[in-house]
Amino acid sequence: MTLTTHSKKRIEVMIEEPALVRITELLDRFDATGYTVLPALAGRGMSGSWRRNDAFGDAGRIVSVVCITDPSKVDGVLEAIREVVERHIGIVSVCDVEVIRSEHF
Repeated sequence: MTLTTHSKKRIEVMIEEPALVRITELLDRFDATGYTVLPALAGRGMSGSWRRNDAFGDAGRIVSVVCITDPSKVDGVLEAIREVVERHIGIVSVCDVEVIRSEHF
């Protein structure tokens, strides 16, 4: 049996937790509803190392929003995400992925 896969895009947004609702609302607005939110536990960036336990309040807490969506939605989603990320600590990445259940995305 040969398994058929379908090309999609994976968008990942690492952002401060207070901006999470804005990110998920815009994903919903663009009908890019195949997403999951994960806590970021630790990392290292331009400002050095950080740990979630050391953050004071929600502003220092980082979450990762992973979205798999149809390529036709990516440009609009990225433009909207850019507007949010410009005002917060955040990183956005996009890559090609293959999925086995296209109808879910």
